[in-house]
Amino acid sequence: MRNGRRSAAHAVRIILPAAVLIITLASASLCARGGPCILRILNSDGNAVSLTVEIADTERRRQTGLMHRKTMPREHGMLFVFPREQKMNFWMKNTYIPLSIAYIDSNGVIREIYDMKPLDTSVTYPSALPALYALEVNRGWFRLNNISTGCRIVLDGCVGK
Repeated sequence: MRNGRRSAAHAVRIILPAAVLIITLASASLCARGGPCILRILNSDGNAVSLTVEIADTERRRQTGLMHRKTMPREHGMLFVFPREQKMNFWMKNTYIPLSIAYIDSNGVIREIYDMKPLDTSVTYPSALPALYALEVNRGWFRLNNISTGCRIVLDGCVGK
C-alpha cells in the first residue's frame, strides 16, 4: 500500500503542473483569438493603468470592431492589431458608443488620441503617423486616467510583445 500512496502523490505532482500549463496556454490562445486580455498602460505619472481589451487581430474583427454595441464597461476597450505599421483611418459607422481612439506605434508608444462622435459617418479619424495598433475606449477614458501622447502600452501577453 505504501508504494500505491507514493505513486498517487507522484502522479499528483506531475498532473497538477501539467493542468496549470494547459490552463495558461488556453488563456493565452484566447487572447490570440480575440478574447479578453489585460493591457497595462503607463500613464503620464508613470503609474500602470489596467484595461481589459478584446483583441481585433483579423480582418473581420477589425472591420466589425465595436459596431452595433450599445454599451461597454468603463474599464474595457478594443485593441486593433495590424500586420504592419501604416497610416490608419477609423470612422464610427454603426457605432453607438462614444469612443476615444489612440494610435500606437510598434514600440507601444501612443502617438495620437482622438475623441470620436457616435454614428457620425461624415467624419473620419485618420492617423497622421504610421501605427501598428489602435486602441478604442469609452470617450474620455484616456483623459480620466492621465494618459496622453507619449505614454506607453505594455503589450506583454496581449499580442506577444
